[in-house]
This record gives sequence, C-alpha cells and structure tokens, in this order.
Amino acid sequence: MRRIVRYAAYPAVLIGSMWGNLLLMETGAGFLWSTYLPVTIGTLLVIWLESTMPYRTEWRPSNKEVASDSMFLVLVHVAWPKLLAIGAASLLFDVWNGRGWPSFAWWPREWPVVPQTFVMVLMVDSTRYWLHRISHEWGPLWRFHAVHHSPHRLYTLNVGRFHPVDKGLQFLLDSLPFIIMGVPEAVLSLYFVWYAVNGFFQHSNVDVKLGWLNYLVSGPELHRWHHSMWPQESNTNYGNHFIVWDWLFGTRYLPSDREVGALGLVNRRYPNGFLAQMSAPLVAGLDKQSA
Repeated sequence: MRRIVRYAAYPAVLIGSMWGNLLLMETGAGFLWSTYLPVTIGTLLVIWLESTMPYRTEWRPSNKEVASDSMFLVLVHVAWPKLLAIGAASLLFDVWNGRGWPSFAWWPREWPVVPQTFVMVLMVDSTRYWLHRISHEWGPLWRFHAVHHSPHRLYTLNVGRFHPVDKGLQFLLDSLPFIIMGVPEAVLSLYFVWYAVNGFFQHSNVDVKLGWLNYLVSGPELHRWHHSMWPQESNTNYGNHFIVWDWLFGTRYLPSDREVGALGLVNRRYPNGFLAQMSAPLVAGLDKQSA
C-alpha cells in the first residue's frame, strides 16, 4: 500500500486540486473560493503526507523555523505579489489605457480553460527558466536568490522563503505579462492552483516517487538536488513547472545511484531570521563564506 501511495500521491493531489478548481468555477463559487480552497486542501494533504511518510525524519522543522517560514510565506510569497499586481493593474489602467496605447489582449480566450492554462504554464517556464538560471550564475542576482537556498532542509512551508527583490523579478515574468495580455480570471485561477500545489510538493519532505513523470514535471525528486549545498548539483533543475527546458539546455540532474546530501549554502552560519535575511544580500560574499 505504501508503494502505491508513494507513486500516486503527487499526481493525485495535484490533479485533484486542479479538478476542484474547475468544479468550483463551474458552479459559480467565484475566484477566491475556487482558487484558495483547492490550494488549502492540497497543501494540508501534503503536510499530512509529510507527517506520515517523511523522506527524511531529520528534515522535520523546529517551531522557530515554522514561525520564520510562515512569515516569509504570508508577507513575501502571498501579500507582496498581490500588492505588485494591484499596483501594476492600476498603472496599466491609468497610463496604458489613459494614453490610448494599443491593447495586447491577443490571448486565445475562446479556448477551453485547461489548454489556455497549459499555454500559460509553458510560457512562464520559458522565461522563468532563464531568470532562475541567471539568478544562480550571476553574482548580483544570486545574492538575493541565496535567501531561498539558505534552509538546511526542505519541507512544505519553506517554499515561500524568498527575498522581495527576487520575488519581484519573478512577478515581472510570471504575472505581469499575463495581466497585460488579458488572460481570463478562470485561467489565472487554475494556473495559481497548479503553481501553488506543485510548489508546496516540490519543497515537501514527502517520500514520493514520480517515475516517468520525472521526465516531464519539476517535482520533489528533482528539486531536492536543486537545493544541494554543492553548486555543481544545485545549478541544475531550474524548471518551475516542467523540466522540458532543462532537458533542452542540459541542466536536468537526477542521479540514480545516490540520494541528495547536505542542503543549503556553503556558509552554514548564513542568517536564518526574517529581518536578517532582508539585509543579508547586501553583504557581498556572505553566502560563500565557509563556516
């Protein structure tokens, strides 16, 4: 039975959450209920799986880590993009429409919701891959992205550990272009469910196996290597949703003969607190200091 759950948990939770979104939208539940109810249920299922079948028992977080990661999740992962979206929408309305500039609403709104969402996911991955890769390979951006790689263990809630500068750059690629293009609310809702539940699963401490799906999606087995302490292992698997771009550009990495070792940064004393990590990128070389 455990073997079945290990292989079925990831696709079942992800597909179930998306199906719940479509069902709620169809019944007229509205954007908020249709988006956040499936995400909440999907996340709680991932957390439950962590408690019942952990990948590594030593990755279970302390109360201090849960408190810090919850702050990142609420303030940076949820509230900050919402503020950016409101600001961007207001600016576009006042400046773009106010000056009579042409609209780029060429989005295929007549398509069913699922194909539209699939196109959106592919488009996001095509740009986020390069932002993610550059954020690892270019020092100035890496100093901000290092905040996300600072934890020494992966578990559901530290999916939101990002510096606001890093998160703002992501917003410019995976949200703003689609606001400009006039993507329908139902598509944005389904995309967010996919993005959120897959993200929670990527960082989860659940002992799952994806099998052949590891050749298609960027799931937890691949993403653990992306958080390795060693750059030759962590500078891989940049895909946000799919692993296709990593295949194309030679950065997919999933060795079959061993499991991932230590996670985090080379500097094992890199600050972990919320306020400390807001200023940490301003200290040159802090992420590379040996300790």
